[in-house]
Amino acid sequence: MSRIGKMPITLPKGVKVEWQAPLLTVTGGQTVLTRRLHPAIKLDISGETLKVLPVDEKAPSSQALWGLSRTLVNNMVVGVSDGFTKVLEMTGVGWRAEADGQTLKLTLGFSHPVILSLPQGISVQVDPKTYRITLKGADREVLGETAAKIRAFRKPEPYKGKGIRYEGERIIRKVGKAGGK
Repeated sequence: MSRIGKMPITLPKGVKVEWQAPLLTVTGGQTVLTRRLHPAIKLDISGETLKVLPVDEKAPSSQALWGLSRTLVNNMVVGVSDGFTKVLEMTGVGWRAEADGQTLKLTLGFSHPVILSLPQGISVQVDPKTYRITLKGADREVLGETAAKIRAFRKPEPYKGKGIRYEGERIIRKVGKAGGK
């Protein structure tokens, strides 16, 4: 029995859910998200609530996918109604970031600027003073992958703390060389 899988999902006003097994479509405002769910999972849509149920509670595949499927469906509902945000902080001398529509231009101390095309549905804002990069989008999975890709260009290093990190991420610092005789 999955504790997470049993919890019902409340649908906010303006969110429509269409279920044609195995395809789930969640629509809200201007955003439409579609996901193919595993055949071992079914949905029960009644009024303002949505329940994710296993086809067979005894089957190991249903038990393994029950909570995961509920979380994925809940992320779709929250994504079309409120959206998700990831914030990245840059620490480095002379490092810059510029946003131009669907492209992000990063100057990270390389001999060339790094230019990244953002996936559709992801928007970016850069604070011109602190160079904090704010990513917004409805699909939590694509948003997380994009943030991880940006962070991978210059991961935070443990000696000086330079790099691109998530907001609130704590980097464990190491002691440098001891300059003795």
